[in-house]
Amino acid sequence: MNGKRFAVAALGAALLSTALAAHSSSPPGQGGGQGQNPPAKPQIVPPPPQATFRSAVDLVTTDVIARDNAGQFVADLKPADFEVYEDGVKQQVVQLLLFHGGRQYSPLAAPAPAQREGIILPPPRPTNDAAGRIFIFFLDDLHLDFRNTGRIRELMKKIRQQLVHEGDLFGIVSTGPSSIAIDMTYDLKRLDEAMNKISGAGLRPSDILEGGTTSEGPSEVRYRAHVAFSTAFELMGQLEQVHNRRKALIYISNGYDFNPFPGGRAKAEADRSGANSQQQGATNADGTPASAYQNAQDDPTGLFGQQGNEFAFADLARELSELTRTANRANVSFYTIDPRGLVGMPDLDETVDATEWQDYIRTSQDSLRVLAEETGGYAAVNSNDFDKALKRIDAETSDYYVLGYYSNNPDPLHRNRRIEVKVTRKDINVWSRKGYSLKSPKAKK
Repeated sequence: MNGKRFAVAALGAALLSTALAAHSSSPPGQGGGQGQNPPAKPQIVPPPPQATFRSAVDLVTTDVIARDNAGQFVADLKPADFEVYEDGVKQQVVQLLLFHGGRQYSPLAAPAPAQREGIILPPPRPTNDAAGRIFIFFLDDLHLDFRNTGRIRELMKKIRQQLVHEGDLFGIVSTGPSSIAIDMTYDLKRLDEAMNKISGAGLRPSDILEGGTTSEGPSEVRYRAHVAFSTAFELMGQLEQVHNRRKALIYISNGYDFNPFPGGRAKAEADRSGANSQQQGATNADGTPASAYQNAQDDPTGLFGQQGNEFAFADLARELSELTRTANRANVSFYTIDPRGLVGMPDLDETVDATEWQDYIRTSQDSLRVLAEETGGYAAVNSNDFDKALKRIDAETSDYYVLGYYSNNPDPLHRNRRIEVKVTRKDINVWSRKGYSLKSPKAKK
């Protein structure tokens, strides 16, 4: 259904309330020589009614992929075949939706929510938007190498040919100068238009070595990561409004490292400081030119040393954890793709230590693995076989179940909740997201 959009009818109900004011008057007097009414008796004011707090329980949904030992999708499972546990407490499955070949079937539909008193609504109209899939293409061009622009465009051509089909709903957004922002559409021509605009704008190792450094590491590195994560957070807020569908976010990026090349940056800083000292004639006690730090271990502030590394890793882990929690709450699966493929040594014109280069590659790839594994997706990193990765994404977004339950967790104050899905039938393996997080009261407000 090329270019076809589904119209959704919105129903609204308005409640009008009227405040009534009560006035009291004293009875007339029975004589008294003065013609005055007797003083009124003190009126007993009843205590105000106690506030009643009602908690609304939302339907918790998670998508599940079930395959046999041969890797084939099992499409005949019933609600009784699933067991769902939240923080170790068994839950009652009240909804089971089957998506097979991209088309929806409903072996068990969720019960309709109870209607509020005083509101009469017509029965909901059924929708025919059962086919098709939902994709969001997240092009993190702030973390894509300019020299790999051609490779990235070839990857998008493969995605166009092997992953996106007629009837699939998709949107595209970029984080940097490619300036791509395509709202959800069925028009595949918009995907073709976006390909020609893609251009990598990531930092080169020399840019990082020559850039400014703060107590949190390279300032430009932190800023670019902040832009990417903020953009992803905004997408999660929009996708949270779409229910009972597997929402796949194709995350194309080189990954993240908040403290890249610490030794190389320390040496570059020392060289710059040494050159300035020589120009000013400053010397040490032994007569040698004064300089800042000769290596990372000589840094007393910890900017480049182990202390800086620990803070950088902790900050990166916190950012990734918050993003994955938000994705799980919106029931969005990340499929991360590193277009660099198999990464070897740095370019010859980059003066980067080989060991630090490997550490940088490993950290950036691990960040993409965390985003995928913690949201029930798949990470295509350190591999040149993009066809295999796209085939897997195509299968996982076409055949799956959506389970729903109303949580009876005994600890309502526990925000981060762990989900475990099991199947009672033998020789069946299931994959699902590992948990979800409740919104904080501040976020709800």
